[in-house]
Amino acid sequence: MIKKSNKYNYISGKQLTDPGTGTRVYEISNYRLPSVTTILGATKNQDFIKKWKAKVGEENAERIKNHSSSRGTAMHKFLEHYVLGTNIVDLTGIGQEARPMADKIIEIGLTPVEEYYGSEVTLHYPGLYAGSTDLVCLHNGMETIVDFKQSNRPKKEEWIEDYYMQIAMYAMAHDYVYGSKIEQGVIMVCTPDLYYQEFKTQGASLRAWKHKALKRIDMYNELMHDEKERTKPMKPEDFTK
Repeated sequence: MIKKSNKYNYISGKQLTDPGTGTRVYEISNYRLPSVTTILGATKNQDFIKKWKAKVGEENAERIKNHSSSRGTAMHKFLEHYVLGTNIVDLTGIGQEARPMADKIIEIGLTPVEEYYGSEVTLHYPGLYAGSTDLVCLHNGMETIVDFKQSNRPKKEEWIEDYYMQIAMYAMAHDYVYGSKIEQGVIMVCTPDLYYQEFKTQGASLRAWKHKALKRIDMYNELMHDEKERTKPMKPEDFTK
């Protein structure tokens, strides 16, 4: 259990799935905003994923993706309950896989956390995007956004650019809405064989990721604008005689 600080009074939001596109949106103060993961997913380079699916096969790729997603959800639940000081028991096969991974993150990753402001916090940047971050806390004396990740194998830094942009978008939203100065982002990764990795961004590095994230937001908005233009019903005056 980590000490709770009430420094920030977080606004709640509702997570929804857009029935038309199947993408995740957040409803906050009667406004619907695209999720951070939706924006990054729609604008990322898909070449690596296509090559991987071609290598392992579509069916196998889907099975691996679903298993990883379920394990990641279970791991996040264990970590959330640890932070809140509550208990959770998950005796399923997935739960048995995820528990030691969560314990490894607790043992190494959460040791420098002095207090937390919010767990599973909905953050939004008005008019642009929203998302749910795993932890906002004081980490080694710095106000920090923490993201927990599970991975089937160790990560190379060049593979996790979207993780950094996700952190940057949460930091921008937190600073804008709550007047904070988030100084650091920490990505805590664990594999099923309990290999722990940690990636940090702060200072000039964090500012650079914010700029890159803003470019992806612009790209997403252009894509959505183009999509609306393509699906807009034709009016009589649109037809030339």
